[in-house]
Amino acid sequence: MRERDIRGVTRRKRRSLTRPDAKATPAPDLIGRDFHAGRPGTRLVGDITYLPTAEGWLYLAWWLDLATREVVSYAMAEHYRAELVVDGLDMTHGRGGLETGCVIHSNRGSEYTSTQFRYRIEQLGLRQSCGRTGSCFDNAAAESFWVLLNEEIDTRTWPDRATPRAEVSSFIETFYNRRRLRKHRTFGYLIPAETRQRHQHALAA
Repeated sequence: MRERDIRGVTRRKRRSLTRPDAKATPAPDLIGRDFHAGRPGTRLVGDITYLPTAEGWLYLAWWLDLATREVVSYAMAEHYRAELVVDGLDMTHGRGGLETGCVIHSNRGSEYTSTQFRYRIEQLGLRQSCGRTGSCFDNAAAESFWVLLNEEIDTRTWPDRATPRAEVSSFIETFYNRRRLRKHRTFGYLIPAETRQRHQHALAA
């Protein structure tokens, strides 16, 4: 490997973006590390990460449906203020399929405990859920998506923000949701989009 300048891909260590707001009262944990859902649109988990570019960080927020493990929405920006997670939530709602009272689970970062985010959840008729501060296991399903994304699109620094925007969108829309097999019997070894279609067909029947 040294002779041919071949290197193994290593997972990039991620600094935590979780900045708890000491004045905010956290929402209860309605998930309790049970990352399953009987049908789509009832339980979502979300998180924020960052991608390094020569122009500065690009922040990515996503929402994942626990019934299908499909990334139902995502948003990218040069900041990770509350607007970023609100934009992702609005994209999810705009696509339809969320039931009234759907649980929206995240960590206790200030973006998720902000008045703006909580107000939007209330407007949409959803329920907020938060894991404990400093416990990645309380949001393991969202974290696992980041691990896979990190492995698939590499750990390099991009020359600009436009490049990772395109690559992340392609990864989610083309590969993750529509081509990647769920290697677990719970999901019938189907891709996320097929799992959602099965739920829809069962509901129609």
